[in-house]
Amino acid sequence: MPQLEVHSIHTSYGLSQVLFGISFVVEPGEVVSLIGRNGVGKTTTMRSIIGLTHATMGRITFEGTNITRMAAHRISRLGVGFVPEERRIFPQLTVWENLDIARRPANNGNGWDEERVFSLFPDLRDIQSRPGGVLSGGQQQMLTIARSLMNNPRLLLLDEPSEGLAPKVVEDLRDQIKALKDSGLSIVLAEQNLSFVLYLSDRCHILEKGEVKYSGTPNDLRANPDVLERYLTL
Repeated sequence: MPQLEVHSIHTSYGLSQVLFGISFVVEPGEVVSLIGRNGVGKTTTMRSIIGLTHATMGRITFEGTNITRMAAHRISRLGVGFVPEERRIFPQLTVWENLDIARRPANNGNGWDEERVFSLFPDLRDIQSRPGGVLSGGQQQMLTIARSLMNNPRLLLLDEPSEGLAPKVVEDLRDQIKALKDSGLSIVLAEQNLSFVLYLSDRCHILEKGEVKYSGTPNDLRANPDVLERYLTL
């Protein structure tokens, strides 16, 4: 059984429809990527999954539970974590306080805590007493992911994690997300950085005007430069 199944969802903001029948699945331990230019529906798909913007049609199931119309806090408690594009850390709280406020023990007693988070993001250990608002963009992105991990999710939604970061920071973040994948965590990644996506993904879906226009593996994409030219070139 897929861990996540998104089946033919349609999502609107008021009278403006954004998604038109988006479908994909995530198997346990996979990284599945949503690729496309700005405004094609990647973020709306993420918001539909986590319950911030409910789908008007279709079905979303997580580990067999229908979460289509469920409140975001209930979806989070089921084991879905969300790292939004805007990061949204608490700027007045220290790094440690940002982590502590999100703490939720794992059911099996072998989950994420400060030490495991600092092992993945060692830079955070050295700045754990600093307010979140004074951190660099890369440090804030690490903190946002770390805070989500403190909830001990089984599925993590990452919305444009590399946006606005320096190339070296992007490279480090890519390797840290790869370590999460290697740990068995399932990930849905919305991203424009193609090399970032191809390095991490098991399967990719290209979105255009709220629809999935192409699906395949990273190798499939590498072998189809015409697809990349059509849907991803600015």
